[in-house]
Amino acid sequence: QVQLVESGGGLVQAGGSLRLSCATSGVFEYGNTMAWYRQAPGKARELVAQINNRGVKNYADRVKGRFTISRDNTKNTVHLQMNSLKPDDTAVYYCKAELFSGLVVTGSYWGQGTQVTVSS
Repeated sequence: QVQLVESGGGLVQAGGSLRLSCATSGVFEYGNTMAWYRQAPGKARELVAQINNRGVKNYADRVKGRFTISRDNTKNTVHLQMNSLKPDDTAVYYCKAELFSGLVVTGSYWGQGTQVTVSS
């Protein structure tokens, strides 16, 4: 059974930093891509960053140079280090796992989300 549990959200002033974590089970045993998405009030959910099980990373233009995604394969955990935070970064942040068998997606799973609020 796949489980994703996010933590690390909170309230921070503009210019500050937060580190989000996504603890997983039932994911790292398989080919997978892990990602962080976010959704601000009244807006669509958007991709923030993703990393596959070879360590290849991809970032949204809005966070490049400020956010860093990483994974710890020994602890089945994915992190999102967020620096130089801006009020526009305020959103609920979600962890997502996509599982693969070869080139076929066999499952897609979401965490419950963690709130990040950046005050000006």
